[in-house]
This record gives sequence, C-alpha cells and structure tokens, in this order.
Amino acid sequence: MSGETTTPITELAAPFGQEIQLHDVALEDGVKMMRVRIRERSRFTVFDIDPATAKAWGNAMTAWAEATGTLAGMFEDTQND
Repeated sequence: MSGETTTPITELAAPFGQEIQLHDVALEDGVKMMRVRIRERSRFTVFDIDPATAKAWGNAMTAWAEATGTLAGMFEDTQND
C-alpha cells in the first residue's frame, strides 16, 4: 500500500509448514496497525489489526498457551542466549 511505512517485528515458524510474519505499519495519517501475514504453502492470508485488537488477541493466546500446561521449562535458557 502507498503512504505507509512497514517495519518487521518478528517471523515465526509454525507447525505444518506455516510461516507467520508480524509487521508494524505506520500509515501516513499517523495510524498504527500490526500486519499479520500467514503463509501456508502458496496461500497467503494478510490482515491489519489495531493496537486494541492486537492486545486482546495476544492476551487470549497467552492465556490459552499457559492453560495447556506445556510451557514449563520451555523458555528457561532463552534469556541467556
């Protein structure tokens, strides 16, 4: 899109060959969005979300991940890399 500045935030490898990219998007009118780009083989899904939606989505994902009980010890060594 024209009139926007896009800055990569992170890229994640998900199960089943999916790739997730997150980008900070600053529109020329000062609006900030997060662009979520999901690639599954040759198919792409791209959408922009506002900060409130990003926060709610992040909170829901964190709560779900913690509720699975499978995160214990998973990231202990990442702080020292």
